[in-house]
Amino acid sequence: MPASPKILVAMSGGVDSSVAALLLKREGHDLVGAYMKNWINEDNIIGHCPWMQDIEDARAVCDRLGIEFRVVNLMQEYREKVVAYLLDGYKRGLTPNPDIMCNREIKFGVFRQWARDHGFDAVATGHYARRADLVAGVADPGRVFDPGSATPATTHRYALLEGADKNKDQSYFLALLSQDQLADARFPIGHLPKPELRRLAAEAGLPTAAKKDSQGICFIGEVKMQDFLRQYVPDQPGPIVRATDGKSLGVHRGLHFYTLGQRKGIGVPSNTDNQAYVVVGKRAEDNALLVAFDAADAPGLFQTEVRVHSLQWNTAPITAPRRLEGRVRYRDPRVAIEFIPEEGNTALVRFDTPQRGLASGQILALHDGERLLGGGVYV
Repeated sequence: MPASPKILVAMSGGVDSSVAALLLKREGHDLVGAYMKNWINEDNIIGHCPWMQDIEDARAVCDRLGIEFRVVNLMQEYREKVVAYLLDGYKRGLTPNPDIMCNREIKFGVFRQWARDHGFDAVATGHYARRADLVAGVADPGRVFDPGSATPATTHRYALLEGADKNKDQSYFLALLSQDQLADARFPIGHLPKPELRRLAAEAGLPTAAKKDSQGICFIGEVKMQDFLRQYVPDQPGPIVRATDGKSLGVHRGLHFYTLGQRKGIGVPSNTDNQAYVVVGKRAEDNALLVAFDAADAPGLFQTEVRVHSLQWNTAPITAPRRLEGRVRYRDPRVAIEFIPEEGNTALVRFDTPQRGLASGQILALHDGERLLGGGVYV
C-alpha cells in the first residue's frame, strides 16, 4: 500500500484554505501550511492589500491545527508571470484573466515546483473544485512520485470536476491546468457547500471561521482593476464613437480601461429614453472606443462564433469536431457549443445561442458536463 503523500497546503489566510488544511489534518496526512507571498503593494496602489494580516491569520490557523507554517516568497515570479502578463495584455487592448494565470503559473507552477524541491508530494488549495481518479474511479486517492523526477511515478489519469456547490464552483479558474499539474493537486473542500464549510471551521475553532471572503485581483487584494492599471499604464485618451453612425460622443481615458460588454463607467450618459450605452469594440487605428445602445442588435455585442488559441488540455487533446459545452466566463452557466479544431493549437467555436461580450484575451473553459477538459483564449 503506498505511503500517504506529504502535502503542502497553500494558506491564503481565508476560511476556504483553512478548512482544506483542517480536512487533510483529520485524514492523517503529513501536512505543512504555506503562505505564498506574492504581492505587498510596494507601489502604494489605492486599495486594501492585507498581506500582513493574511499571514498572521494563516499562521494562527496552522497553530490551531498543530502543523508547521512557512512563508514562501514568490514576489519576483509573480511580477514576471502574472503582473507582466496582465499589463501587457491591457496595453495591447486585451482583457486578460490574472486569476487563471495565477493558478497555472504560480500556485501550480512555481509554488508546485518549490513543493517538489522541498520533498512534498502534492499541493492542496481551497478551490471549490473536485479531482477524480480515472483509474480507480474514486476521488483523490494518495499518489506518490519521486520529487526529484520531472515525470510522475504512476500512469494515473485524473479528471477535474466542478465543485459540488454550484454557487461557489471555481473550476473555471483552473481551465488552463495540465494533466501533470492536476496530478499533483488536491482540492479537499470541493465536495462541500459553503455554509457547511463555515460550520466546520467554527466547530474546529479556526480563527478564520467568520472571516469575510476576499475580492479582487489574485493575491493583490481588494484593489480595483482601474486603479491598478492607472499605476502602470499611462492614459491614452481617444474618441468615444457610436458604432451605428460614427457620431463622436465624448473622450475616453484609454482603451485599456474598458472591456467588451461594459455598461458602467463609460462616461456617456443614457439618452432621453433611458437607453444605456455599452462597449461594443475598440478601434486601434484611431484609438476609438466603440459604443452602442445595449440591445440584442447592438453591432459586435453578441457573437455566435469565436476562435480560441493557446489551447490547454488536462485530458487528451480533442482533434476532431465535437459537441461540447463551454463556460464563457466565471459565473456564467455552461452553454452548448460545436468545437472545431484547427491548425496551430487553435479552434473555431460555434455557440448554439449567441453570447454577449466575449472579450479578446479572456478564457473559454471547455466542458463535457461537469468535467472540465481544458480551455483556450479568445482571439
